[in-house]
Amino acid sequence: MKAFADLLDRLVFTPGRTAKLTLLVDYFRRSPDPDRGYALAALAGTLELHTVKPMMLRNLVLERMDEALFRYSYDYVGDLAETIALVWNGDHEEERPQPRLGEVVQLMQSLDRTEVRKAVRDLLDCLDTSGRFAFLKLVTGGLRIGVSARLAKQALADMAGKDVAEIETLWHGLAPPYESLFAWLEGRQERPVLATPAIFHSVMLATPVGEGDLDTLDPSDFAAEWKWDGIRVQLSHFHGQRRLYSRSGDDISAAFPDVVDSALFEGVIDGELLVGGTSRSGEPTRTFSDLQQRLNRKTVSSSLMQDYPAFLRAYDVLFEGKEDVRREVFLARRERLTRLIDQAPEERFDLSPIVPFCSWEELERRRRNPPDPVIEGVMIKRLDSTYQAGRVKGPWFKWKREPLNVDAVLMYAQRGHGKRSSYYSDFTFGVWTAGEDGDTLVPVGKAYFGFTDAELEVLDRYVRHNTVDRFGPVRALRAEPDHGFVVEVAFEGINRSTRHKSGVAMRFPRIARLRTDKMPRDADRLETLVRLIG
Repeated sequence: MKAFADLLDRLVFTPGRTAKLTLLVDYFRRSPDPDRGYALAALAGTLELHTVKPMMLRNLVLERMDEALFRYSYDYVGDLAETIALVWNGDHEEERPQPRLGEVVQLMQSLDRTEVRKAVRDLLDCLDTSGRFAFLKLVTGGLRIGVSARLAKQALADMAGKDVAEIETLWHGLAPPYESLFAWLEGRQERPVLATPAIFHSVMLATPVGEGDLDTLDPSDFAAEWKWDGIRVQLSHFHGQRRLYSRSGDDISAAFPDVVDSALFEGVIDGELLVGGTSRSGEPTRTFSDLQQRLNRKTVSSSLMQDYPAFLRAYDVLFEGKEDVRREVFLARRERLTRLIDQAPEERFDLSPIVPFCSWEELERRRRNPPDPVIEGVMIKRLDSTYQAGRVKGPWFKWKREPLNVDAVLMYAQRGHGKRSSYYSDFTFGVWTAGEDGDTLVPVGKAYFGFTDAELEVLDRYVRHNTVDRFGPVRALRAEPDHGFVVEVAFEGINRSTRHKSGVAMRFPRIARLRTDKMPRDADRLETLVRLIG
C-alpha cells in the first residue's frame, strides 16, 4: 500500500502530463502483480470495491475524537479523506506491517456488509498517514488526482513500447488485476484472448472548433454531419452476443432491449442513441429529456418502451462482421455503414445524413439554423480519416451551436475536491420568480467550472464573507435584490423537469463570467428560461 500511496502523493503535486506519465511508467515497472493491476484499475475507474459511505467514516473518527474538533479540522482541510488520514489516532501500541495494495483490495472485495466497518477501522489503525489517505480515496470511489483512464493506458503503452490503440482494443475485454495484460506487455505471454467477442472498442472523439482552426483547411477535404442531442453509443454484435455501450464503455443493454434485440447484422457501429422516430419511419426525433426517461435503468417495462421508443442513428462502423475496418478511410466506411443500416429494422436504425456545404461560411449558416431542434451542432470529418481511438486533433471536429446564457444569483456553495478542497468552488444558482410574498429566488442549476483561478478566489472570498446559514458542508449565501453575487451562466440546452423545484433542468451549465457590474435584482427570471424551452 505504501508504494501506491507514494504514487498518489506525487501525482497530486505533479502538474505536467509528461511528468505524470514518467511516474506511472516507473510504478508499473517496479510494482508486482496484482498490486499494479489494482492500481491501474483504481486510476482507470474500473476497480469495484465495497463503497464506504462518508457517514460511516465520520462515525468511526468520532469514536476517537471530539466532534467539534473534527468539524473544525474538516472545515480547515476541506477534504474528508485527507482530514481523517491526518487526525486518525490508532489505538494500537506498536506499529503493524503495512499491507500491500493487492491484500487490501482482496480483503475489501471478500467482506459482507456486516464486516466492512470493522475492516475499515482495522486498516486505518495499521496504515500510516499517506496509506490512510490512499485507502480512503479508494473506498470512497474518487481519486481526483488529475490522471485519466487514457493517460494510464498511455503509460502502459510507453512502458512496453506498444501502440496505445492496441491496449484500447483489449481494454474492455479484460478485468482487474490485468495480469494477462501485463504479461503480454512484458513479453512473457501471448496477446490476451478476450472473454466475449461483443466487447467495447474505444470511440473516436472530435475536437471542438477553436479560433482559426478552420481557416487553413479546405472544405472540400471534409464531410459534415448533424450532431444530435442524445448519447453517444456503440452497438456490438458477434456470434449471437449483443451489447450496447455508452461512450465510456458502460453496458446499457438492459435499458434498451428494443434496440439491442433489433441488431440483426454482425459488427460494431458507432452512433447516437435517441428517442422518437427514425428518419426512415417518418416520425419526429424527440428531446433529450424524453431519452432521460430510459437512461440509468436496470430493467425497462413494455409500456415505457412504447411511450419512449429508442433508436440508434448511425455515425460510423468499426467492424463489418469480423472484419476490422477502422483503418479504412471515412468514405469507404460510410459505404459499408450504409449497407448495414439498409438491412436493419427501419424503426430502430437510421443513418446520420450528410450535410451539404461548399464553404465554412455556408456550414456556419446551416449550423446556426438547423432543420431540427434536437440538433446541437455539426460534426466535421476528413474524407480520408481513419477511425482512431481517443481525441486526436485534425481528423474530426465538432462545431456546436452557441451556448445559451442567463444571469443568475449565487444561492449555495460547497467546497471542491482535490486541489480545490480548500476553496468553495461548487455553486448552486437561481433566478427570480413570483411568489406569494413577492419575487423569490428559485434554484435552476449547479456549476463548478468555467471560471479562472483568479475568479475562483473572488468567489471563495464572497462565500466566506456572506454565509447566512449552513447545511452540513453546504453554505447558504446572502441573496437579496440589493445584496448578492450575479454570475453569467452558459449552458447547452434546457428542458422541463419534474425532479427540480423550478420545473426546468439545464444541460452542462458552467459559469461563463462574473457579473460584478450587475445587481441581483437585475438577474433573469424563471419565465425567461421557460420561454427558451418553447
